[in-house]
Amino acid sequence: MDELRMIAGGPCGNGGNGEDDKCGNGDCPTVYATPEPGMLAVQGYELAHPTPDGESVVLIPEDILKEAARARGWL
Repeated sequence: MDELRMIAGGPCGNGGNGEDDKCGNGDCPTVYATPEPGMLAVQGYELAHPTPDGESVVLIPEDILKEAARARGWL
């Protein structure tokens, strides 16, 4: 993917809500806008779930998806 623009999530804060503790490296689940119309890139926690070659399933906290929806003007 040539150009990704962060629209939700990103560097971990230290809010003390337990979610921040999962990342630990300052790079938390993130939603990115991509140059491809209608497509979002997501970074998240890996799951042990079978997928076709080249695909992954990632967990994205609900509040991150809501933030992305607001950033896109959907909410």
